[in-house]
Amino acid sequence: MQAELTAEQKRAFVEQGFIKLPGAVSAELVARARRAINGYIGDKGIDPTELTKYRVQSYCPGLGGDPIITDLYNATPIRQIAESLIGSVRPVGGGQIALRFPSPDFAATPKVSGPHIDGMYSPTNGVKEGTIGNFTALVGVFLSDLPEPFAGNFAVWPGSHTLHEGYFRERGPQSLLEGMPPITLPAPEQFTGQAGDAVIAHYLLGHSIANNLSPNVRYAIFFRLTHTDHEQLKWESMTDAWVEWPGLHDVVSR
Repeated sequence: MQAELTAEQKRAFVEQGFIKLPGAVSAELVARARRAINGYIGDKGIDPTELTKYRVQSYCPGLGGDPIITDLYNATPIRQIAESLIGSVRPVGGGQIALRFPSPDFAATPKVSGPHIDGMYSPTNGVKEGTIGNFTALVGVFLSDLPEPFAGNFAVWPGSHTLHEGYFRERGPQSLLEGMPPITLPAPEQFTGQAGDAVIAHYLLGHSIANNLSPNVRYAIFFRLTHTDHEQLKWESMTDAWVEWPGLHDVVSR
């Protein structure tokens, strides 16, 4: 896979707020990661009292920082592509192990949960109340095939990053503390594809999850990337969506 996006891909990223990277991760790295996850669960099990936290933070506590997981970003073209867009990125030392199990309700109807922006407080997600834990980009690496929707698919609202940017320019970025912006968004798009596919999404892009009506567990790893100057640009990055993306300045109307 190429280590940089084409001009056409860059324009699509700026417009849509995300870019899909088919085949970004080798079958070998995918298999190693899945084996590690399954081995962890087989050895240690899943504490039912911690399920709510695992769903919003990470399954397999402690495994997310292992090179078997972090190599899905650090040792693949995803890292080069991200750095070509963002420039200087803080080192990635851990990933969120995001599993979505099939719904036990055979009468469940297909649905996509409402959109959210990461870094908003909830009692179980680890974000400190009264703060916004924003960052620059979300990277998702999919470790299982997703040929159809409603199989625990990652879902995005294309173009919502621009709508959120406009809202925060008007209301201020701290308005996110009041909840998701009450604005009309386009219809969500669910990611389908194969194990080894990846996505890079802008922080401001609304995203969520579809319920899993398939017979399979959905395996994915999410990495959160932060520009090295993020502390200085923290609030500006929510009102100027591309300030932390110098690799896209040539295609952004500023």
